[in-house]
Amino acid sequence: MKSVVETLNPTRVRLAVEVPFAELESNIQSAYKRIAAQVTVPGFRKGKVPPMVIDQRIGRPVVLEEAVNEAIPQIYQDAMRENELTPLAQPEIDQPQFGEGEDLKFTAEVTVKPKIELPEWEGLEVQVDDIAASDDDISERLDVLRARFGTLVTVERAAANDDFVQIDLNATSDGEPVEGGQASGVSYQIGRGGMIEGLDEALAGLTAGETKSFRTTLVGTHEGEEVDVEVTVNAVKEQQLPELDDEFAQLASEFDTLDELRDDIREQALNSKRIEQAMAARDKVLEQLIGNAGDIPLPEELITQQVEDHLADGHGDDDHRAEFEQNLRGNLTQQFVLDELVKAESIEVSQDELSSYIIQQAMRSRIDPNQLAQQLVDQGNLPSVVADVARGKALALAVEKANVTDASGNAVELNRLREDGTLAEPGEVEGVAAPAVDGSFEFAELDADQDAEAADAADAAEEAEAGDAEAADADEADKKD
Repeated sequence: MKSVVETLNPTRVRLAVEVPFAELESNIQSAYKRIAAQVTVPGFRKGKVPPMVIDQRIGRPVVLEEAVNEAIPQIYQDAMRENELTPLAQPEIDQPQFGEGEDLKFTAEVTVKPKIELPEWEGLEVQVDDIAASDDDISERLDVLRARFGTLVTVERAAANDDFVQIDLNATSDGEPVEGGQASGVSYQIGRGGMIEGLDEALAGLTAGETKSFRTTLVGTHEGEEVDVEVTVNAVKEQQLPELDDEFAQLASEFDTLDELRDDIREQALNSKRIEQAMAARDKVLEQLIGNAGDIPLPEELITQQVEDHLADGHGDDDHRAEFEQNLRGNLTQQFVLDELVKAESIEVSQDELSSYIIQQAMRSRIDPNQLAQQLVDQGNLPSVVADVARGKALALAVEKANVTDASGNAVELNRLREDGTLAEPGEVEGVAAPAVDGSFEFAELDADQDAEAADAADAAEEAEAGDAEAADADEADKKD
């Protein structure tokens, strides 16, 4: 096999392939067997029709076409590997030139990962904020805890912010009821938001038994539809919180005194801030890594297609288009740089790491791990998942090699950070957390994760990266006439 690459632009190539007729003999014999199993010829059992009879009944050109269709996908993949090209989408393969005794010739145009130089990544200097648990932090966490043990008491006054109200809702459009727009006995906390735009303002000042109408724009099934909503208050309830004392500490925790509870909450706050600090370090390392890489060519055709597909699904306006495209470009850039680090450091993903990742994602999505694994295989997304885990390990390595200090000049020992934000003893390494590519933290044995509710732009970038797997099926490639 001979192959020649013509670079059309940094992310687009034309691959010309030529294969001697003799190298296709196994494909031709395989084609005879498949055709023999499909045709019925009097005097011969199915699958036992000899090639000579197939040539007479079906025609030798049909056999050769079948052989070429079988051969091209593997030949294409071999040529891509031979030329060290990584496809990002399915190829466009022209009509192959092939006949009896002739070499097989075809060309394929495909979007590929650009060739880039690995930027400086070891010893990056990163500064993050100091961490401290303030009195306000402690008070805020105590208030959350008190709210869990609070009681609701019905009051005879106008509803105010933070009150709980029991309400009935009725949405109409031009006087007609909106399907699914009625609800009774709904419990709602004023100021919480997240239900209907304008509801908080309508409820403020109402007493039990009063009704008020307001106009709003719906979301969900009726997204964008303007309707009139009538809200009736059935009851107003005030949340009464327990006193902050030793008795509350004993009720809400394992501690005997409020001081002990405060100390524990302070430590919890510090743990959370350590994780936030480590995530900030991770983000800054990645930012420096991308900055050191300079301008990286991106696959413009693929980006345009991803954006159009996203908007075709009804996702937003021109402002959203710009935001989505910017995020997509950023994600692709990060992937390309981290992939170079994966390659340079020969980072591999073990079966245990992949299994751990799938189990964690299944837990987040509340589905069976085996079901998720099968979905990844069926949808051809497993290579993309493996690549994500490898990128997470690469970024974790860059963070590990970075010099991270806080604003006060103290070294931040991320290698001692456990997943819960506590610090391991010096020298302890097992179970120490490492920052993953998406900002979450997992045990060092995994080192990578992706959010189950990742942004659409990240999903689109992953779909682009999964092109390597998709391109393997060149039978489904678009063919030029």
